[in-house]
Amino acid sequence: MHDPRYYKRTIEKRTLPSAVLGEERLVRVYLPPGYNDLLSYPVVYCQDGEEFFQFGRIATHANRMILDEGVEPFLIAGVAVDVKKRTSEYAPEGERFSAYQQFFTQELIPFLEDEYPVRSAPGQRILAGDSLGGTISLHLALDYPDLFHNVLALSGAFLPSTQERIRKETDLAWLRLYMLIGLDEQEVKTERGTFDFLEANRTARALLEERRTVLQYEEKPGKHLWGFWQDHLPTGLKLLLPD
Repeated sequence: MHDPRYYKRTIEKRTLPSAVLGEERLVRVYLPPGYNDLLSYPVVYCQDGEEFFQFGRIATHANRMILDEGVEPFLIAGVAVDVKKRTSEYAPEGERFSAYQQFFTQELIPFLEDEYPVRSAPGQRILAGDSLGGTISLHLALDYPDLFHNVLALSGAFLPSTQERIRKETDLAWLRLYMLIGLDEQEVKTERGTFDFLEANRTARALLEERRTVLQYEEKPGKHLWGFWQDHLPTGLKLLLPD
């Protein structure tokens, strides 16, 4: 990761006014090496966008994958979140959850597709998130299967409300999902309480597999931290990006 080419990154900051949320939302857009607006690109949509860039090093990972590992160039759109409103937007029972889904599908996606040559097929879009960001990403795919077929979840908060949402589905053979969970995540403290994320992910895995989800599931030694997630992010991206 010390090759200087990996750190020459083009990241644009865009501000998107949202009528649905009643505020502006910052979106960081990574453009790959050799970017050409006459071409078209797959796109990774990240919840907690600033954290994915700062702590997940996703742009550095992307440069290495594209420059040295033969991965097709792709764009990344990292959507910022106000920490004070994060749970209300990302948790299924949150008061802003429905509004955030509307923002994402009705405002963010059209904005990105108007401004950048990103592909619109559901198989060319990846939703990525950590913890509750993984939760909202999975719910977006389940609620809008005509828009999203790929989810990358880093220690997703797949608690009972999400498990119940999965149970409503009968066939998820169209869904491609990468799940990473740490073996040291049995007592994760959140503002809503302390939860066993490991057991929650194991339960969600069983439900998803029963419904034929195309799933890569990994349990690794690690805690509920970016220091654990960042090293496994490329594995999920390579799995879900188009061949």
